[in-house]
Amino acid sequence: MGIVIGGMLPVRVMEGQSSKLNGVAVHPSWQIRLTDPIGDGWWRGSVALGVEAAFLGITEPTSAYGIGVTPKLMYTFTSFGALRPYVEGGGGPLWTNFDGRIPEQGSDFNFLVWGSAGASYDLTVRWALNAGIRFSHISNADTDSPNRGINYLLPFIGVSAKLF
Repeated sequence: MGIVIGGMLPVRVMEGQSSKLNGVAVHPSWQIRLTDPIGDGWWRGSVALGVEAAFLGITEPTSAYGIGVTPKLMYTFTSFGALRPYVEGGGGPLWTNFDGRIPEQGSDFNFLVWGSAGASYDLTVRWALNAGIRFSHISNADTDSPNRGINYLLPFIGVSAKLF
């Protein structure tokens, strides 16, 4: 189990993305390791599957929120001792109050798709600190108009605990 928190930094990828999405994101998560470490060398690692909640508090361009849940897949490099770099990604539904508030999204029902890279550092057998960066994209997948999408970077820090 874990939680990461970070400040949202706007990223404009396409011309139609005019909003500067700023705010705070909180992502509690749960995951289970699917494999023992596989491979040899620096790429030795394990695969995990999990689920993550998304709580977005947006302050710019206007006050708004987002609440969602995403399944996630994670690969953790295990050949560096207590330091465990990882890559992960996921996507799922995001309920918001964007319609009429954020010009790029014409719907309150959206999707959040993300990918991140980071590292955890084992403090004890049970507890670890996490830090990394995440790229996130919010879109309504053309279920409504407009659908220009919103992107943000999320530098994050967090903590995790191994229950088993």
